[in-house]
Amino acid sequence: MKVALINPHWRYEGSIYFGCRAPHLPLELGIAQQKLREAGHKTLLIDAHMFALSLSDVVGEVRAFAPDVAVVTTAPTYLFWRCAPPELRVPRELIDHLRDLVPFTAAIGPHGSTTPRAALRKLGVDLVVMGECETTLLHVANGTWPDCPGTCYVEGDRIIVNGGPQAATFTDQPALDWPDEMIRLHDHHHHRFEAEPIGPGAEVEASRGCPYNCTFCAKENFRNGYRKRPPDVVLDEVMRLQKQGVEYVYFIDEIFLPNEALLRGLVGRGLKFGVQTRIDLWKPEMLKLLGEAGCVSVEAGVESLTPEGRAALAKRCKMTTEQLADRLIAAKQHIPFVQANLIEVPQDDDAEVQRWRARMNDAGVWANDPVPLYPYPGSPDYTKLWGAPDDEAWERAHRHYLGLFDAFSDVQEQRPLPLPELERRMAS
Repeated sequence: MKVALINPHWRYEGSIYFGCRAPHLPLELGIAQQKLREAGHKTLLIDAHMFALSLSDVVGEVRAFAPDVAVVTTAPTYLFWRCAPPELRVPRELIDHLRDLVPFTAAIGPHGSTTPRAALRKLGVDLVVMGECETTLLHVANGTWPDCPGTCYVEGDRIIVNGGPQAATFTDQPALDWPDEMIRLHDHHHHRFEAEPIGPGAEVEASRGCPYNCTFCAKENFRNGYRKRPPDVVLDEVMRLQKQGVEYVYFIDEIFLPNEALLRGLVGRGLKFGVQTRIDLWKPEMLKLLGEAGCVSVEAGVESLTPEGRAALAKRCKMTTEQLADRLIAAKQHIPFVQANLIEVPQDDDAEVQRWRARMNDAGVWANDPVPLYPYPGSPDYTKLWGAPDDEAWERAHRHYLGLFDAFSDVQEQRPLPLPELERRMAS
């Protein structure tokens, strides 16, 4: 079987999108390609975002490869499945251009994982994959997907949802290899601020999932249960990237937990890296080791400055606000850039938040202006408001968000467009 794995050339005008807009390695497609090749299938990975390919460029590559199956992702890299653009205009445009070229089309991503019927209808694909995609795509290539849970498709005049979102083993994931040209083009260093890049960047997945269930995190239907790869495998992947000239890696883990074996393996390698984590999980001696290992950027979820606010977000945080502040300041002693993430919650007083931000800034820790919550389908916040997501879940969440806020945040400068208008705005 010949399978084309395609990351669209993303654009975000008018979108609600809290993720980074630069190209990142399409890890979900890289992992799927590795497994498909191991099973004897031929693959072509097209990263239209990294290579700045037009729709006609992609069509040309697909026509030349003549695949039996084309797989398109609905979010720009695994890193941002939890905060994907709500609209499906970009993948839909691409699929529209592929439909007459490829006998079978499939979509992967958070939209189909949470609202499979709506994603199938909007995208017009033959199959929607629910959950982590790498194992299910093997069934697609093998022709055994009709019996595989975690799939949504049309049968006659009915839409069939076969089981629920699936999780991959992940702990057995070997080191990934990326083409030299893709790495050469990857000049973006995600969430790095202490120095200008002098070589390529990359993304690596050391663990998947999170043992916490914060209300705002849309991970219930994908990348949920916590799993981690053996440190020596992660170090092997890092070493391969360094041989390709990579000087900085961002670990896309939902939560980068203290991992002494991995950190000690990174010490002395000359690699810089960034992580997202919870500062309350790190003891001072582990923060010191984190810095010694090469960490130059920490994005730490604090979310709220009151115990009531953190409880409302189900943070399960045992530290006081003062202890969190002390730990952030301790991290800054070893790590050049430390960020405290804040979310806009009614339990926090804005004046106190601004005083705390100023205090952190004086200590060298950056705390963002609190971000309004978007109740992503698949998050506990969405379920608390409306119950289980249905086919109108993304539209409902979008209307709710736009109705609540007149002003947004320093990471969402422009007012987003209504979702129906966004999804009508196809490229000319």
